[in-house]
Amino acid sequence: MLAMFIDMNTELVAYLGMVLILVAFFLETRNVIESKSPLYLVLMAVGSGLLAIRAYLIDEWAFFILEIAWFLTAVVGLLYLNRIAQ
Repeated sequence: MLAMFIDMNTELVAYLGMVLILVAFFLETRNVIESKSPLYLVLMAVGSGLLAIRAYLIDEWAFFILEIAWFLTAVVGLLYLNRIAQ
């Protein structure tokens, strides 16, 4: 029963992460936001971070590595923006 509860909740986390990434991508491709904007980078970082958690929990290592790469890229972008702003 606990395993089913954990699996269901990690699946919800994955769906939330997916929605965040798709929203960021949709807004960027419609020129509503830019790929270097803080909103885009936050959506990508949180979304890919959530998907990385799911990938780790279900032992999908290729997917985990991909999502960690996306997460780190977005975080580095945010840090770069913060450094420029100072």
